[in-house]
Amino acid sequence: MFKAKRMSTKTILQFEVKNKSRFGILFDIDGVITRGKKLIPSAKKLSKLLCNEDRDIQVPLLFVTNAETHSGNISPPTVLSGLMSRALCMTSPPNSVYSSLYCRDVTSLFHDLDMVDHRRRRAAPCAFEAYFPRIEAVILFGEPVRWETNLQLIIDVLMTNGLPIAAPREIPYPHLPILACNMDLLWMAEASMPRFGHGCFLHCLESLYQKISGRELKYTALIGKPSELTYHMLTLARTAARALGMGGMDTIYCIGDNPETDIYGANLYNRYLQKKVIQRKKGKLAG
Repeated sequence: MFKAKRMSTKTILQFEVKNKSRFGILFDIDGVITRGKKLIPSAKKLSKLLCNEDRDIQVPLLFVTNAETHSGNISPPTVLSGLMSRALCMTSPPNSVYSSLYCRDVTSLFHDLDMVDHRRRRAAPCAFEAYFPRIEAVILFGEPVRWETNLQLIIDVLMTNGLPIAAPREIPYPHLPILACNMDLLWMAEASMPRFGHGCFLHCLESLYQKISGRELKYTALIGKPSELTYHMLTLARTAARALGMGGMDTIYCIGDNPETDIYGANLYNRYLQKKVIQRKKGKLAG
């Protein structure tokens, strides 16, 4: 069972410890543990509630972030897990840290497509366009540094069905498969106001594609909070609970600062679990 409502983490922990409940916690990172690269002061106080006197974790923990580079989170999960444990003064790392990936800029292969940043335009070492294989899908991991260049390139790829070296006779539809991670519209860093997230970039892409093509951009899959797939890894929290001698968990708390992703995703997954329970009961009755 999930808990997705406004409660302080301290209140939750004090209640659970007092009642000796079996529980685990899923934490967001940006805006909950850190603001950009700065640790939120209350986060270290929180760690004291999660650890024993030897600073060993006593509660199954999962840290799940949509961030690509928000907190410098471009390290592998094992490295990031160690960084989180040091930041929170824990002797053992958190059970798991999940973050999205980042991809390389390939615009240098099609230097004629970038008409905005001339200083970065680089000619290919040969007539590479003639041998370039058709692009079969677009995968969006996180917001790019140069939005205008990447928006142009992605639109070109979609409008030419993966061959941006020549203008198409007609606009293909349905377009190429598009997979996207991290739908956060905004996120919290050191600034007083929220910063644009990958969700803003996706909105720009959707609007441009519809304006230019006259058709709706459709995603083949959306991964990351609040998508259901992201929360399936909570089975690892149960494994961590057994490692701590808990035997299992009655409740998993999802703690985040974004109602549209962290809380909404937890509520969606809770509904998914409830449907599974109902289906299981109906199956037993039918059997």
